[in-house]
Amino acid sequence: MKTRHSLLTGALLAVASHTAWAQAPATSTAPQAKDATAITRAANQAARAQMPLNDKQSFDDAKRGLIESATNQLILGPTGRPVWTLKGYEFLSKEDAPDTVHPGLWRHARVNMANGLFKVTDRMYQVRGFDLSNMTIIEGDTGLIVVDPLVSTETAKAALDLFYKHRPRKPVVAVIYSHSHVDHFGGVRGVVNGDDVAAGKVKIIAPAGFMEEAVGENVIAGNAMSRRAMYQFGTLLPRSEKGQVDAGLGKPTAPGTISLIAPTQLIEKPVEKHRIDGIDIVFELTPGAEAPAEMIMYHPQFKVLNMTEIATQNMHNLLPMRGALVRDALSWSKYIGGALQRYGDKSDVMIAQHNWPVWGGDRLQRTLKNQRDTYKFLHDQTVRLMNHGYVASEIADSIQMPPSLSQDWSTHPFYGHLKHNIKAIYQRYLGYYDGNPVNLEALPPAPAAQKTIAYMGGADAVLKRAREDFARGEYRWVAQVASQLVFADASNQEARALAAEAYEQLGYQMESATARNAFLQGAAELRNGVPKLPSFVSASPDVIRALPLDMFFDFLGVRLNGDKAQGKTIAINWHFTDTQQKYVLNLENSALTYMADTQVANADATLTLSRATLDEISLQKTTFPAALQAGLIVVTGKREKVGELLGMLESFSVGFPMVEPRTPR
Repeated sequence: MKTRHSLLTGALLAVASHTAWAQAPATSTAPQAKDATAITRAANQAARAQMPLNDKQSFDDAKRGLIESATNQLILGPTGRPVWTLKGYEFLSKEDAPDTVHPGLWRHARVNMANGLFKVTDRMYQVRGFDLSNMTIIEGDTGLIVVDPLVSTETAKAALDLFYKHRPRKPVVAVIYSHSHVDHFGGVRGVVNGDDVAAGKVKIIAPAGFMEEAVGENVIAGNAMSRRAMYQFGTLLPRSEKGQVDAGLGKPTAPGTISLIAPTQLIEKPVEKHRIDGIDIVFELTPGAEAPAEMIMYHPQFKVLNMTEIATQNMHNLLPMRGALVRDALSWSKYIGGALQRYGDKSDVMIAQHNWPVWGGDRLQRTLKNQRDTYKFLHDQTVRLMNHGYVASEIADSIQMPPSLSQDWSTHPFYGHLKHNIKAIYQRYLGYYDGNPVNLEALPPAPAAQKTIAYMGGADAVLKRAREDFARGEYRWVAQVASQLVFADASNQEARALAAEAYEQLGYQMESATARNAFLQGAAELRNGVPKLPSFVSASPDVIRALPLDMFFDFLGVRLNGDKAQGKTIAINWHFTDTQQKYVLNLENSALTYMADTQVANADATLTLSRATLDEISLQKTTFPAALQAGLIVVTGKREKVGELLGMLESFSVGFPMVEPRTPR
């Protein structure tokens, strides 16, 4: 039973590894990267001519209030591995964009290099460029209020240390999580001690629903999200003019220690005003926009509006390329409009938990109007064309941002991608199906590609025509047809090379950092194959211990191989002695279901253990067989049934193919 019991460990470790973005060491692909073609150079030059490149305001705003820069900062993790550094981005010092980077993205990536400790206004500071997100620090009457302690404890501690280098060393008396994404809570133990929170010395404040969303978002589909995140953030790409230059919201993060302390106070009403250590804060919930659980904040004493992540210095994602539930563009626009109405004429500064602030009442109101209208324009025009019967791809190809918005840098799709956002709106209302019945039974990618290439006269004929189209700069089509060649025959090296070159040129032309990263990572894998990724587990004890048991059992169901389970019925009681929770796990009809708060008399077996033991297994501090031998787990009844059930559970590999066919199941 040892092998089968180890599968339970795999289930728990899989859950652990999905609580953060994919984090793997970079593999250099620079030697094989090609130059921009004449057509890509012309496309980027044409884009340059349409952009307000003489507008330098963003550079001034990003540097305003700088107390100390930390460009050479190197933050190490517990194993000595770098957790954060801006080294490698020295190539961004050049003002003019190279041919291989969209001029708008180049400018944005350069502005995002501003880093260090900044004074926003009296008693309010930000640390930027220590992580993908910003940490905001407010000086209360007796201590500090920290808003969003970054991704990892290492970067959060380094950010607070930099603050203390220049300001009085007051204790942190409150931490505010603006929303449920890991880059806004993961470093909390780098700024506060859990014992102080438990003792009531530190408040942890978050929006309603925070814990459920923070722990659960990446569990069920976490393996797929982790792999796709490598494309979105470009974590495997080299930092270079032909590689990764930015992630839109900031520079991509590196692996560190993720922590989580549960909130002690939730903001539950749409608008709540609280005084925290002498600081008045108006909290306003904005659920369903950028995150399921999120809020913005207004500071009347300072006339500062913190839009957290629903109004940053770029068009955001309505559907992250890593995957998530589609966000509500209409509500998003309304939230921004409401903030403008209530706080616009009362604010002198607008900050966010990414990018840089906007100073001046007139400017911040204009920025809010343009942000509001960006999401409303995208929503309304997509739905308008949808109601005329156009499908997502047709709509995405026909909508362009109006000049009045495109002249504002903050509306540019440096993080979100215009066409992807339009398709997301379509998906939110109508789903993947475009109404054509053929797509209800369309062939999967590999067999469809094989038939398509055969109909087109075979691979050689297709390659000949595709090369001619490449020479004409028809990269979108070449990428599509060359991808068909690869899916028809993954061993066709000429097809892989041509597809990679088409992906690459498209990447060079992308204004969106995430779209650029995706195309360039795809090109790298077409050339080099799927990367050999090491096994990694974020293994945050805080997140694992916060995982509701319902989610654990839901995830076990996802891992069940339905074919292996055919015709089998198994019922297992689970009794957790420390939490006094009881579950019945039931296999029937090739589906794994569970009931909470009960046990059944006719169960095949009963597992008795503590939740603490389950957590220890998940964190690789022990194994199921070791816990069984030590008496930490007691199995009564038909022990072989436990092994049989665990033997039906699959493990997931994060290194599955993305731009070439998967192995048929």
